[in-house]
Amino acid sequence: MSWKKDVLLIHKKEEAVRLLGDLEGSKPIFICVIGNTETAKIPGISAAGRSPELTDYTPAADVEFLFYGECRCIKGVPVTPDGIPTPALITRAAIVLADMPFFVISGGVRVKPYAPFIELGGNPGADIRTGRAVEGVEEVVGRAKAAGRSFSKAADYLVVGESIPGGTTTALGVLLAMGVNAKGMVSSSMPVNPHELKVRTVEEGLRAAGIKPGDLRDDPIAAVSAVGDPMIAAFSGFVAGAASSRPVLMAGGTQMAAALSVVKALEPDVLDNVVIATTRWIASDSSSNIKGLVSQIWNVPVVAANLDFSTSEIDGLRAYERGVVKEGVGAGGSTIAAVLKTEGRVTCEDVRRKVEEEYRRITQKGSKNNRFHLPFWEAKAGGLFAGLSE
Repeated sequence: MSWKKDVLLIHKKEEAVRLLGDLEGSKPIFICVIGNTETAKIPGISAAGRSPELTDYTPAADVEFLFYGECRCIKGVPVTPDGIPTPALITRAAIVLADMPFFVISGGVRVKPYAPFIELGGNPGADIRTGRAVEGVEEVVGRAKAAGRSFSKAADYLVVGESIPGGTTTALGVLLAMGVNAKGMVSSSMPVNPHELKVRTVEEGLRAAGIKPGDLRDDPIAAVSAVGDPMIAAFSGFVAGAASSRPVLMAGGTQMAAALSVVKALEPDVLDNVVIATTRWIASDSSSNIKGLVSQIWNVPVVAANLDFSTSEIDGLRAYERGVVKEGVGAGGSTIAAVLKTEGRVTCEDVRRKVEEEYRRITQKGSKNNRFHLPFWEAKAGGLFAGLSE
């Protein structure tokens, strides 16, 4: 177990050890599923933009950074004015260190990335307070399943992450609609988790849809359509297709519980091939409870990348230890996959050092271009927390 120091076992530890042991030395593919929801524009819901309107650019900027080490749809760099970097830096560090192939799938975005991506034909999500959050969910799920089955033939296992601002609120909506007691349990990219606002938002959406909590326990398509988002539709369908023949690391925070609930209702037989992979910051977050959510749905293993930025010389990275950001863009799962693929030659400490290297590179480049010192929200697009998906 060359990964022992770098991977924390959070839930179903024996199963996690067995599955991770089987994957050690194997070749993964990383997939990032992107989407937008108007729910992110509700003031106070998401930290993914200084003004709510700018959250439309976050998913595109995230995946552009994975491809190019810079953003193309926006000016500036994916770092907040306070110096707190997007978790896409972690993901990029992991995939570069492990030479990991990666692809992007769109469930429905308003701003298309200037980078290669697979289009599933979905639409951006509406405000869930309407009770009509996503159109064409069944079609997107079907196409995503087909994509998952196809990708499973090209790798030993898949690592699937996400980027969608406002996603923990829509995840809460799906969880409550499907009967999971999730109030006060979803995470946030902000240090102070706005649970009351999220619950009020979801309850308004459920009322508008004429749904009571638990009514859609066995109808995931209806749940996502009413109070979900396009990322959940694409993500869940992809996992359901891929996990039918290959192991899948569902890489993310508490949004993974909503996706797990949908996958369980769609294809329960594939869940033996599923592991949820997050970060230490999510696993230890006192304002959320990923283990408590997952244990209500299905006893899949939960593991966490043992990333630690407390000794970093960069204050923007030390902010992760203060409860900012925590997860996004598959940061935890991609780090674990890098450790497993290289059989421990890449460690969490190596990822941290690579993140610092990338951080210095982009800040130096921004300074030379007179960009980094501009308030990021004054660039063509972006926002206070460009790249934060929760």
